[in-house]
Amino acid sequence: MRQWIQKVPFPVLLLLCIMIGLAPFSPEPHLVEKIRMLIQGTLKRPIDIFDLFFHSAPLVLLVVKTYSMIATKKRKS
Repeated sequence: MRQWIQKVPFPVLLLLCIMIGLAPFSPEPHLVEKIRMLIQGTLKRPIDIFDLFFHSAPLVLLVVKTYSMIATKKRKS
């Protein structure tokens, strides 16, 4: 799986993070709303849980790709 993530360019992941992570742009991004619901304990409906995973997936991929690149550089040096 690491090879697949390494093939995805950073600009694509950044664009996905902005477009999916912050959609809809008004009145409030879904990701912010779902995280707030999670903290408050009101994230109970299946559609809300799906929204949380869907809107946070690009951010998770970006973190995994960044960590993978840092770990690879440390091994090489």
